[in-house]
Amino acid sequence: MRSVFNLSFRYKIPLWGSLLIVTATLAVSTALIVQSYDDLRSDLVSSSASLGRTLAKTLFSAMIQEEVWQAFAIIRAPLHEQADDKLVQPEMILALDQHERVFVSSDPKSVPMLTDIRKHDDEFARLAEMIVAKPGPDAPIIDLSGARRFYAAVPVAEEGARLGTLVIVYSNEVFLPRFRAGAWRGAAIGLLVLAVLLPINWYWGQRTAAPLVALARSADDVARGALLAPPPGTYPYGDELGRLFDAYGVMVKSLHEKTLLEEEMIRSERLAAIGRLSAGIAHEINNPLGGMLVALANFKRRYEGDERAGKTVAILERGLAQIRDTVSAMLVDAKVKGRDFAPHDLEDVRLLLAGEAHKESVGIDVECGLSEPVALPATLVRQILLNLLLNAIHASPAATGVHCSVQFAERQLLIKTTNSGNAIAPGLMDRLFEPFVSGNEEGHGLGLWVTYQIVTQLGGQITADSQDGLTQFRVALPVGETNA
Repeated sequence: MRSVFNLSFRYKIPLWGSLLIVTATLAVSTALIVQSYDDLRSDLVSSSASLGRTLAKTLFSAMIQEEVWQAFAIIRAPLHEQADDKLVQPEMILALDQHERVFVSSDPKSVPMLTDIRKHDDEFARLAEMIVAKPGPDAPIIDLSGARRFYAAVPVAEEGARLGTLVIVYSNEVFLPRFRAGAWRGAAIGLLVLAVLLPINWYWGQRTAAPLVALARSADDVARGALLAPPPGTYPYGDELGRLFDAYGVMVKSLHEKTLLEEEMIRSERLAAIGRLSAGIAHEINNPLGGMLVALANFKRRYEGDERAGKTVAILERGLAQIRDTVSAMLVDAKVKGRDFAPHDLEDVRLLLAGEAHKESVGIDVECGLSEPVALPATLVRQILLNLLLNAIHASPAATGVHCSVQFAERQLLIKTTNSGNAIAPGLMDRLFEPFVSGNEEGHGLGLWVTYQIVTQLGGQITADSQDGLTQFRVALPVGETNA
């Protein structure tokens, strides 16, 4: 039984509805059949009582005068007059005397006159015993157990003088077929009702259960970490279930936003920790590095004429310069004082990257929406543009282009770069702004990390999107007051 209650609502609601419909239909059909039986029996009682009283009153004078032929004519008359009414048509009518002997019979061949009714068969014997035991004035229907006939017994009496009993005999073969016909009609109506209501019940049961099933599947998805609400329009009504769907959608949206915020906080904390560690390491490296570069410069001046020493010093200088550049990339200071970022800075960036773009056979399309300087450090913004555009150039296939848009809207400087090429792998996207993470084998993975550090220290946001062969980076930097 428990397995039934564990079924999906897609089956449980239609099954329970079908059970209720079948039960109600059976109850109504049974009530109609019972009512039909009661009506038939009531009609039979009423008809037999009326007929019995009329015949008993007429037979009294014939029996007291022992007019057998007259009595025979009296009991034969109803059998001809009611020939069209099969329900109340008697099979036989008998007039018994006070000793339960046949005074007259409508069927003398079957039940001869002046014979004891008890000697004909067991049914008549049991009937005689009941007549003797209950000689009442009414004409009740006597339904003997297992008998083939119904009987109505009416006393033939007048002014307290009883001459005998009038017995009206009805055959089951007349009564039961009419009852069966009524029962079949009731059953047919019940089947018709079931044929109409059961499909409707299954249809509406499925319609009612479908939103609940969708809600349960969505809840399972949320439990597995996929924060997806049911599709809009799953249940477009404003009842309690509709309000539940609305509240569930709001909850899933809030959970999704909370998850994104938590991921962003974790990433920011991780990057901040890496930045502090990198800055500490960079400062520790810069001190001896500076001393080594000064020592090399002095050594170069003292042994300027030594060709072999000059080559060695040149190799050391290039190596130390590369170390210095790498360490400098790890030291981002957003508190740089200087001029504001102006429209010509964007043109300078384009010119600086023109050689690299030509080398990679990639075009640069710059869209400048600035008409005046904005209150942001030009050096840092130029560094952001250089890093993003340089990555876009290296990631673009030959004979394609890189688009850069710089706009000022709602007190923010909006930067967007777009390039075609292979999409960034999903696993790499989550760690895109960490140091030494790069999708290019030739890159060192510091450009985007430095860009992230600058954007974060300027109070802005940077996002990346890569799909359908296009990669976009968006930067939003809040703008303060312009320097005088």
